[in-house]
Amino acid sequence: MKKQTHFSRMKILLLLIFTPVMLIAQETITGKVVVESSGEGAPFVNVVENGTDNGTATDIDGNFSINVNALPVRLRVFALGFAEQMVDVATAGAISIQIKESSEALEEVVVTGLATSVKRSNAANAVASVSAEDLAGLTPPQTLDGALAGKFAGALITRSSGAPGGGISVKLRGVTSVNGNAQPLYIVDGIYVNNNSISAAGLNAVSGAAAGGNASNQDNPSNRIADINPDDIESVEVLKGASAAAIYGARAAAGVIIITTKRGKQGKTKVSFSQDIGFNTIINFRGQRQYTEQRVFDFFFSPNADPILDQRSRDAANDQVALFRAASNSGRLVDYEDEIYGEQGLISNTSVNVSGGSENTQFYAAFSNNEEDGIVKNTGYDRKSIRLNINHQFLDDRAKLSLSSNYIDSKADRGFFNNDNTGTTIGVALTSTLPWAQLQPDATGAYPDNPFGSSNPLQTRDLITNREDVNRFIVGGTLDVKLYENEKSNLKLVLGGGVDYYELITTSIFPKRLQFQKPSNGGLNGVSALGTTENKDANYSAFLVHNYTTSNDLNFRTQAGITKQTFFRNTVGNIASDLIAFETNLDQGANVSVSQFKQKQEDQGFFVQEELNYQDKIIGTIGIRGDKSSNNGDANELFYYPKASAAVNLHNFDFWKVGFMNQFKVRGAYGEAGNFAPNGAVFTTYTSSLIDGIAGIVLPIFPLSLGDSDISPERQKELEVGFDASFLQSRVNLEFSYYNKTVDDLILQANVEPSSGFTTKFSNAGDLQNQGFEVSVNADVFTGDDFEWNTGALFFTNRSEVTRLDVDPFNLGAFGTGLGTFRIEEGESVTQIVGNDSNGNLVVLGDAEPDFQMTFTNNLRYKDFTLSFLWHWKQGGDNINLTNLLTDFGGTSPDYDDIDLDPAGVTPNGPFRVGAFRSGNATPFTEDASYLRLREVGLYYTLPTKFLDQVFKGNVSNFKVGFSGNNLINIFDYNSYDPEVSNFGGNGLSTGVEVTPFPSAKRYLFHVKVDF
Repeated sequence: MKKQTHFSRMKILLLLIFTPVMLIAQETITGKVVVESSGEGAPFVNVVENGTDNGTATDIDGNFSINVNALPVRLRVFALGFAEQMVDVATAGAISIQIKESSEALEEVVVTGLATSVKRSNAANAVASVSAEDLAGLTPPQTLDGALAGKFAGALITRSSGAPGGGISVKLRGVTSVNGNAQPLYIVDGIYVNNNSISAAGLNAVSGAAAGGNASNQDNPSNRIADINPDDIESVEVLKGASAAAIYGARAAAGVIIITTKRGKQGKTKVSFSQDIGFNTIINFRGQRQYTEQRVFDFFFSPNADPILDQRSRDAANDQVALFRAASNSGRLVDYEDEIYGEQGLISNTSVNVSGGSENTQFYAAFSNNEEDGIVKNTGYDRKSIRLNINHQFLDDRAKLSLSSNYIDSKADRGFFNNDNTGTTIGVALTSTLPWAQLQPDATGAYPDNPFGSSNPLQTRDLITNREDVNRFIVGGTLDVKLYENEKSNLKLVLGGGVDYYELITTSIFPKRLQFQKPSNGGLNGVSALGTTENKDANYSAFLVHNYTTSNDLNFRTQAGITKQTFFRNTVGNIASDLIAFETNLDQGANVSVSQFKQKQEDQGFFVQEELNYQDKIIGTIGIRGDKSSNNGDANELFYYPKASAAVNLHNFDFWKVGFMNQFKVRGAYGEAGNFAPNGAVFTTYTSSLIDGIAGIVLPIFPLSLGDSDISPERQKELEVGFDASFLQSRVNLEFSYYNKTVDDLILQANVEPSSGFTTKFSNAGDLQNQGFEVSVNADVFTGDDFEWNTGALFFTNRSEVTRLDVDPFNLGAFGTGLGTFRIEEGESVTQIVGNDSNGNLVVLGDAEPDFQMTFTNNLRYKDFTLSFLWHWKQGGDNINLTNLLTDFGGTSPDYDDIDLDPAGVTPNGPFRVGAFRSGNATPFTEDASYLRLREVGLYYTLPTKFLDQVFKGNVSNFKVGFSGNNLINIFDYNSYDPEVSNFGGNGLSTGVEVTPFPSAKRYLFHVKVDF
């Protein structure tokens, strides 16, 4: 004991003697670490004397000071998200160190569980990722779902309406349901986000589009994912099939799109401002028929065996010839297509965001105002969005709270388009409106009636109202708490929850002075419709995640937890007709009808998963999701959705000696996911009745469908295999995936005995299959100080087949075999289009599924200039084009007088199509919908940092100006406005049916962005 005490005293004495000498010998290095791209100070960067544990960290402004024993010395500078720097310092004093942001240093992670993620290099699934720059950095999109087109493999994205405010169909790896939901599930910051398209505007009361027992939605409302501001998004991950989406169980058969919004970073507060200004124009005009006096006469003259009727027809035809001659000679022929669709809609996008924070608390706040007029007067979209995201760490960094909040106020004026059975929509009215018609209002503002149609399209455009108003709150949070941690293992608790609440108000007003509203013309004497929808979705989850690592670096990660989701919707539609004077209030109509749709659902489930990782060489996952729902016949029955996957990084093994290939990973995954029965499938729906003053309930007239309480959810099963490879030090990257996806227990409507009182019954009566492959290639062609060139390509294809059908083949969607329709038939494609030929036989006319899709991207930088563009090629895939037929009836088709459809080369196209329709021949109405389009292009210039410092004295860190465009070049042979179209909205099989749509637009934008 005395020896130990003596030795301790000696150490203290030696320390006191030599410490001043050591201090005298030390050198002090001060300086600042800055980010190369912005010139800003980099906070919390480690600066360490190489080979020692002597180090420090930069302060919030990037400044540091470090003492070293002697000079020269080598400093190691590193931080998460930046490439490590080695800096040689020869003399004491102040220095400046630049560090580069590095995607390799901050490797992308992808979702593999409800509470875990994995490095992309270890992922066993082809999870597509779209960054903020790819999503909105090149060309600011109008809506989020529209921005995804062409950005990843495996998706067929179709715009169902060109009206501002959205209306998009997204199908991942083929059709996944015939009658059920076919749109992916959207998750934003862990919140289940509603994407309904709710038709509550009451337009059918005027258009009669769903008359004759057709209950399908043809109003083309916007879908609610359009409310999300793309500029708020940090990244998007797409789980394209059940092999990856099984973690979301019963709601994931159509795939899952996971959205992460931007968060603040520790450091000084940053302010960013951007302003876009531009305009839009129609992509393509159909054009006008080239009239002559003889063509006008021939169109209006109908020879008749009765001489009196024959003479009346001849006189009427001569009257039209005289009107045409007078208008032509006086220059009063009007291109009404250009008059309606020839507007240049103003676009203005303003965005301001503020972000920053301390080591413990970070924030991101943003405000945006997006306004876009349509290519038709009195149409447009206005969205205001406020977002506040907060991260906070506490309990000595053992707990982290992440909060997300978003408020959206949007308005969309969508006009009056698409199919109708009354000739009143703007598009249908245009098909018969001839250029010598005089439809402009007089000095008093009174519009003349259209002599060639049921409505005056200019009057309809100027006087009707069709508006959607949305007020929406999306709020959620996640709490991570480290319950236990030691050298080999740790345990954390992850709690999450969120609410998506919105109120949708639809307003439709058709004044009584409209041509088609006049009682003398068979109208309703004015219509006012008001629809209100209250929608509230909530989700909750609790998970435990345990990590354990063995001595030979085998890591086990276990997660287990429970989930709950509640969904509520209440839609009330009110329609008033026979309005008093110019009143539009519902109580000012003589006839008022009310309808209500209410839906309430509660889902509960659990999820368990085990992940194994052996030294990043072999990675395996196995898990299972169990779900029960009030939407099932037995609300307490659990349905199970398993998953399993494996990935092998061959390049991490010692035997790998392929020098030019620095990464090669083989992977395989299997998973199952579900799809709930559509509304009305589980239970029989009744409607109210009033007979002799006695109220009661009866079966609806249409559809007479019997529900089945024993019906099972549709089940998707997917096997995916593939590989990822990188060459030349990751300058060239290749990804290949093949998938086989089956959907069992398809919910179909089977015919039943009429004596039952019903015509059809819902049942699990079929299976279908999708197979396809996806290839992506990306290459850094050239990398230098002044010039960089990156290029990439995607290629993907899908084939579907109905593999089991327990009911007779049946047709659905579109308008029957005389015009072309879809047919569900065993052994055939689920998207096949059939119709009668000239002999009256039912034949296959085409297929809505593309042969393949391909995109080609390039990003080039020369000094401070950047040029980026994206080409999208869709080859094959057919549409049912009925706009041509309607213009044929009206004698306005641009190709009316061409002769290229009649095999005999005799009958012009217009009469040929009309004749085909009257004989029940659907052959001329199916067209190839291939296209090649320049989806996005952008040219930007970033002002040099030195110039900014001189002019703005360090107050501006980045200043960028530029130009961009959407759909500027469009190449297709399709005989209409745009092959990307759908009369029946975004869901179901009916994508690609055209009936006088709101045309799509190209957009031109100029940009200014300033970072402070």
